[in-house]
Amino acid sequence: MEHTAEPKPRTLAELVRALHRLFAGDEVNVEEVQAVLEAYDSDPAEWAPYAAFDQYSSIHDHTDSHCFLKMLQGNLKETLFAWPDKKSNEMTKKSERTLRENQCAYINDSIGLHRVENVSHTEPAVSLHLYSPPFDTCHAFDQRTGHKNKVTMTFHSKFGVRTPFPTSGSLENN
Repeated sequence: MEHTAEPKPRTLAELVRALHRLFAGDEVNVEEVQAVLEAYDSDPAEWAPYAAFDQYSSIHDHTDSHCFLKMLQGNLKETLFAWPDKKSNEMTKKSERTLRENQCAYINDSIGLHRVENVSHTEPAVSLHLYSPPFDTCHAFDQRTGHKNKVTMTFHSKFGVRTPFPTSGSLENN
């Protein structure tokens, strides 16, 4: 089955509609999704109601899902880790890179684990995360020991309205 290329999404609403079309079938074409996410030019006026700020994530997996990350503002450092060694539980850093505004990144559990962080103390960074299929829990890893904890995913807001979930260090929100 041939796919026609998605038109460039001009608004956040158009981006969401295009993503719904790309995820309507049984197969996920990673390159197509990345291309559509990268084609959307970030507009802070559109995404500001949904933004929540935190300096960094834990090292985490993605529960056998596809994870796409689109930079909307600023830069994030992504550090990629190998899964902990079964014998020593050591966490091995595989790579680091800087994700810049409007860039799109992709990861899944076969690639490894990652942490994303804003290393700037003055410039805010905003990223949009897309998970397919969605998941309720994932694992967070301690970098020193390789020990993993199951954590519950929470939504900071839904449709721009703050959810009643408490924010604490034990909850993963990205």
